[in-house]
Amino acid sequence: MRPFSDATRRNIASLCAAFTRLSEDGPALPLKRAAVAIALTSAGAGQSETALLLTRRASHLRSHGGQWALPGGRCDDGETVVDAALRELDEELGVRLEPDAVLGLLDDYPTRSGYLITPVVVWTPSETTITPNPHEVASVHRIALQTIEREHAFDFDTIPESTRRVIRFHGPDEMIHAPTAALIYQFREVLAGRDTRVVELEQPVFAWK
Repeated sequence: MRPFSDATRRNIASLCAAFTRLSEDGPALPLKRAAVAIALTSAGAGQSETALLLTRRASHLRSHGGQWALPGGRCDDGETVVDAALRELDEELGVRLEPDAVLGLLDDYPTRSGYLITPVVVWTPSETTITPNPHEVASVHRIALQTIEREHAFDFDTIPESTRRVIRFHGPDEMIHAPTAALIYQFREVLAGRDTRVVELEQPVFAWK
């Protein structure tokens, strides 16, 4: 178990610093930039473990309504991925953090729907009030890091539409797919000190649009 403490914050920051992100050298992909926050906080009242925040998107949203997601969205013009992740965390969950809350960045993940997502790992103080925006978020969940680190938390499947493996996370009550599952999986690997790549992990067909 990883207790929600300053020692854990320092340890995860060190692991993120040791992680070597994939180089962005080469031709630019014709994708829109986006960012998500892997927001770490307390697992909840009476619990001492560290958790990450996962949302269920509002069902009325035009894009990926009702799906599981990390807080995040498209970068505004001239906005850095860090600024975008922090802004979206505030807009979706009412969590306002300063740039010094950032512990590190993971690999960019290209989606079938035309986005290049950068995961930004941030530390959220335990006293922070989380207030989901009902226009964007149906519910918010605290997923203990112990849950994503268990042996069979993730599995891989194949689909006839692609030669790439589809990753699935055994989340609360149901399967969670890429891109969210891929990003959480890479974070799990970072926690284990491994530079595991996820760029080639596939999304299910329903998430291609």
